[in-house]
Amino acid sequence: MAADSESLFSLDTYHVSEELGFILPDPLEELPPYYQPWMDIALRVPDLVHSHELRLHINKMPLLGTQHLQKHRELRLAHLALSVMTMGYTWQEGENNTVEMLPHNLAVPYWEVSQRLGLPPILTHADAVLANWRKKNPEGPFDMENLELLLSLPGGDSVRGFFMVTLLVELAAVPALRNIPTVINGVRCGETEAVARALEDISQSIQDMTDALKLMHVYVEPSVFYGIMRIYLSGWKDNPSMPNGLVYEGVQIEPMEYSGGSAAQSSLLHCFDELLGVKHEAKSSAFLTRMRDYMPPEHKQLIQDISSQPSLKNFVQQQDSERLNQAFQHCVTKLLHLRNYHINVVSRFITVPAARARQLRDRSQDSEGEMISRAPTALEERGTGGSGIMTFLKTVRDQTKDAFLPERRTEMNHQS
Repeated sequence: MAADSESLFSLDTYHVSEELGFILPDPLEELPPYYQPWMDIALRVPDLVHSHELRLHINKMPLLGTQHLQKHRELRLAHLALSVMTMGYTWQEGENNTVEMLPHNLAVPYWEVSQRLGLPPILTHADAVLANWRKKNPEGPFDMENLELLLSLPGGDSVRGFFMVTLLVELAAVPALRNIPTVINGVRCGETEAVARALEDISQSIQDMTDALKLMHVYVEPSVFYGIMRIYLSGWKDNPSMPNGLVYEGVQIEPMEYSGGSAAQSSLLHCFDELLGVKHEAKSSAFLTRMRDYMPPEHKQLIQDISSQPSLKNFVQQQDSERLNQAFQHCVTKLLHLRNYHINVVSRFITVPAARARQLRDRSQDSEGEMISRAPTALEERGTGGSGIMTFLKTVRDQTKDAFLPERRTEMNHQS
């Protein structure tokens, strides 16, 4: 039976692009001339942090009103620029000399732009990855050789590598996103074959995400990521270096707490979990739900709307279709593989360097060792989003197994 077209589920209302998914299409590279004082500093953040002059420059910056920012892409570039300045300002001197207050000439416009976008006043995945790219050759391919950042943080080529590889993971997910409405509408209309075909495409797309993630090992140096970059992705919630949070001067007197950047701020896995019926235990679920407040509101709404659809898993169990059964199981398998691979990446870039840093602190060090041992001790066991990282990732991975249909779950449990 056909569903009435009025009620068909579609991605049109969620700021999701047919070609780029959650990625912001054609981000602006310049703000209106009035905002040049922001861009002049934002473009130089790595150098100014290195010379210990960023705070000085920001303290002298004029207070600019946000009324000349009209379009969505202007607001996104402004948020990115103010975010990069804020992370550099806060962490300029590392974990031991943090600030308690963001000056009003940065804090007030940052708060206003954040309110208009529905984003928090801290660097998020939506800034650093989704709205922070340009093609060197506009006609050229969307690949590592042809992509560069609009704004950067300390860490050189590894910063570009980290954000651009993450962008390519987002791009690899686009076919999966495009197929989610097909699955939802197929379940509503009882179209077994259409759902099976869409799930097969989603499986392939999740595999492509894992393959894209493998580029981290090519483009990001673990000692640079751990020793230099991570602190600039860290927030002021659940962070021992800033136990009281940060006062946004001119916004409110009490300090505010916000989590740093986290892969959990990408809407992709949230969408797949809701579609496939992956349920997380209380603590993981609370963290993941909180991370949705760090996404553009339309993307958060998409996740919520997927979660309120009829259960795909129940539909698969009710149909007598081997192809549909296999397509569903395959999707969960690929999601499990992606989460396993993410654990391997985190181990190489965080767990191993953290162990090395503990060993090196009391010894004479080579340059790589020195970089690692200078890394913030507060982040040794935690993700930049504030979670106890390995426990969290393994719990989330293990709960993905529970999404399997019963016969496959028994098999998986015997293997683990």
